[in-house]
Amino acid sequence: MSLQVYGIPNCGTCKKAFSWLDSNSVAYDFINTKENPPDQALIQSWVEAIGAKPMRNTSGQSYRALGTTKDDWTDAQWVAAFANDAMLLKRPLFVKDGTAVMVGFKDKPEVIREKLGL
Repeated sequence: MSLQVYGIPNCGTCKKAFSWLDSNSVAYDFINTKENPPDQALIQSWVEAIGAKPMRNTSGQSYRALGTTKDDWTDAQWVAAFANDAMLLKRPLFVKDGTAVMVGFKDKPEVIREKLGL
């Protein structure tokens, strides 16, 4: 199994996820989206797998700066926005064997295990 975790190192939710993964002996590769922002094609595949809405980082400054027009955006507009500013992506985002399977880290441990195929 190949597991990638996309996020930023100083994100509290990412740190929580790393700690959980480490304590459960789950191997993963961390991709810092600030240093290595995902391209539009990769983001498009994530949106196709889990949808644009769950991927929105609605608590960030970048999201608030978009104004109200974002409320009517299509998935294609969100893909372009995510590609333009990776801070709009909710963190962490988990990709298992090339497919986005989960975003955020608030589910119960058994749900996380199921989504990650553990």
